[in-house]
Amino acid sequence: MSPLLRSVRMRLSLLALLFLSSPLVAATIEVRDAAALRDVLPRLTEGDILRIAPGEYPGGSSVSNIPDLTVEALDPEKPPHFEGGTQAWHFSRCPGLKLRHLRCSGQSANGINLDDGGQRDNPVAGVLLEHLSVSDIGPKGNFDGIKCSGLKDLRISHCEISGWGGQAIDFVGCSDAVISDCKITGKEGFSQHTGPQFKGGCRNITIERCTLINAGERPIQAGGSTGADYFRPAGANYEAKDIMIRDNRIEGGTCACAFTGVRGAEFTGNTIVRPVKWIFRILQETTTKGFLVCGDVKISGNTITFRREQVGSEINIGAGADPGSFVFFGNKWLAEDRPQDSKPTLPSPEKDGVYGAKPE
Repeated sequence: MSPLLRSVRMRLSLLALLFLSSPLVAATIEVRDAAALRDVLPRLTEGDILRIAPGEYPGGSSVSNIPDLTVEALDPEKPPHFEGGTQAWHFSRCPGLKLRHLRCSGQSANGINLDDGGQRDNPVAGVLLEHLSVSDIGPKGNFDGIKCSGLKDLRISHCEISGWGGQAIDFVGCSDAVISDCKITGKEGFSQHTGPQFKGGCRNITIERCTLINAGERPIQAGGSTGADYFRPAGANYEAKDIMIRDNRIEGGTCACAFTGVRGAEFTGNTIVRPVKWIFRILQETTTKGFLVCGDVKISGNTITFRREQVGSEINIGAGADPGSFVFFGNKWLAEDRPQDSKPTLPSPEKDGVYGAKPE
């Protein structure tokens, strides 16, 4: 072989080696119908941006193990509609996922499901969900609008959820997460056990500036009841801790908020309007030995309007909780049908409470 030919072959080999060792270049992909979407899903790679044109699409899309993926509407003013199926979208182990401007309805299980692929001690980080519309899920049974298992550094904002079976938003073993500026509305014919729920080892969760209207039996549930095999991290001895619920508006529902096996929470600056049975519930549904009991909760600066003909007892207290560790400060209570009977019966004395005055 001549020296020139040998040099050319060597250079080609080096170029091939360089190409094979280089990361794939992320692409921006547009799809305009269901067939194109079905074709592209198996070919997505790290960092891709998938933009979906307006139109009707079937549920059942699934994506696994793709970091930094973006899935969004091609036209945010006309989001694509994913209708029917068991789930609209399922994302498993997709860190850095961004999901924007999509509409889902009519799923029989969950609207959108995101999880850690069963790796309970290896959470998926950096997921962002925004401007999603999820409706008519279930309609009855433990079926969720948005279900998140084993995620951290999660943000859900400006989403709308209406009509679901189990939870509007279900967090199982999630941490360092914020739900903000969302609207959650219950509908007739749906079982709607809870609105947003944080359980199974959830910690450092904030829900703020959201509006919840007739959002079920427990419009917000800090804690819950989780089977031992589903806690994240494995072996966690709390349903939830360090939960912040602030500046929300909660209308209707059987109660405004249920504290269920949570240890460490704040419920501050919220507006509560006419729950139909209780204002709060304090419960301990997980009773495993060594499990932290429900308590260490601060309820302050809230405006609470109710009807005394509906709310005979402001707080429902279950066995096994620690209601004496709840602190009440500076709340405004009004029984609008009987203002003289506005002062609540609480498990610990309230400081600087206001009773019977109409809210501004």
